Amino acid sequence: MQHIQNTKIKGGMKMLELIEENQFLLLALQHFGIDFAVGDKSVVQICAENSISENLFLIVANLYNGYRPKSTLSFSSEEIRQIVSFLKNNHDYYRNDKYPEISSYIRQLQENHSEEIIFLLEKFFNEYFNEVMDHFAYEDNVAFPYFLKLTNKSKDDAPSPYSAHEYLDHHSDIRIALGDLKSLLFKHININGDPGLRRKLLFSLFELEFDLHVHSLIEENILIPVGYNIERSMG
Repeated sequence: MQHIQNTKIKGGMKMLELIEENQFLLLALQHFGIDFAVGDKSVVQICAENSISENLFLIVANLYNGYRPKSTLSFSSEEIRQIVSFLKNNHDYYRNDKYPEISSYIRQLQENHSEEIIFLLEKFFNEYFNEVMDHFAYEDNVAFPYFLKLTNKSKDDAPSPYSAHEYLDHHSDIRIALGDLKSLLFKHININGDPGLRRKLLFSLFELEFDLHVHSLIEENILIPVGYNIERSMG
């Protein structure tokens, strides 16, 4: 997935101006647990008020703006806990916000149109989301607890049978099927009427796809490398 690069975010910039340029940064704020009433505050001020690492916030926010880290990153134990908290909030957003929203739009289409392909659309989405839920359950119950334990681990502790490498092997791109879903709407579902409803459904799918993209980048560019570094330091 390619996106236009927005401003490279720095600590002294006004958060509101950044949001006006890229509204997807609202998702970053939500996942960090930061209130949207940012006023005229800078990124530095908002991070300080919410006890969020400025270093971590800038890295994540710049992922939303199209900039990946250029070097190996190092994080404190508290920053790792904030990373995991952010990713778990991602999961809550997908479960409790995007899935009900998308399902609602599909059901509304079904109520207005009797074409069989619209019912197949719901079946396809539900099967996809069940796979996503399995992916999230694995991360919540296996991967994330492991990375949290690493923050308190010492060289004297017994080695764990699990590792960051095993997580990487298990890690999959859960955005791929969303492309197929959008393809159905753009290429194969020909229905008269409801352009506004179909637009809302597509916008919701694009938003979900984008946030899943950043979610994966955080895991691949931050969480997994951090795990490797800690594991190596413990021998």
